[in-house]
Amino acid sequence: MTTEVRFTVRQNESLVLEAIKVNHNWYLILKRILDITICILILPFILVLMAVIAIAVRIDSPGSPIFVQERIGKDGRRFRMYKFRTMRHDYDPQLDRAFMQAFVVGQNVINDQNHNGAYFKPTKNEHVTRLGRVLRKTSLDETPQIINILKGEMSLIGPRPNLPWEVEKYQDWHYERLTVLPGITGLAQVRGRSCITFDHIVRFDIEYIHNLSIKSDLQILWKTVATVLNGSGAG
Repeated sequence: MTTEVRFTVRQNESLVLEAIKVNHNWYLILKRILDITICILILPFILVLMAVIAIAVRIDSPGSPIFVQERIGKDGRRFRMYKFRTMRHDYDPQLDRAFMQAFVVGQNVINDQNHNGAYFKPTKNEHVTRLGRVLRKTSLDETPQIINILKGEMSLIGPRPNLPWEVEKYQDWHYERLTVLPGITGLAQVRGRSCITFDHIVRFDIEYIHNLSIKSDLQILWKTVATVLNGSGAG
């Protein structure tokens, strides 16, 4: 290959990479516009719904209706994520630490209610409030994260954010899921929800990252609504 041909090939590669970068930047801008637009459109309804849920949580069990927890976001940045409290007010989340770290490293962890070899969320039923079960089933416990979206810490669509001590157990290839903003829902949530291994979750997240598009985001958003309405996978 002559010097002139090599130069032409490198120049073409450079142009392709630049085009990809420009397209990615436009995607991020459009994604942010989509997040803000949807949040603003649903805000009047969400505020009323959140007020009702907050009162219901407070009546159902003592303690603050809002649960705030530190999570790891894009590029490893820490932020405070908001949820409606679904646990008893005196429950210590640290009790789940060993269980959830085992889940991340791929150990076959099962809860007390399920002994069929599948993978489940660690929290035992007696620690979840009566209303909390409903909120988890419908994913309404996630609605306060609209605040995180408006602050630019999260997006509607993206990998679910992990706790710092879950990230401590990441394998090297897991870190790719931290290259985008975390989301309220994502590809893993509509494909498997809470019944798949952590490695499968990460593979879905990476598949999403490698195929970023507004069309994909809208499809995931639509499938999330359908999944929640069907009541499948949550809990």
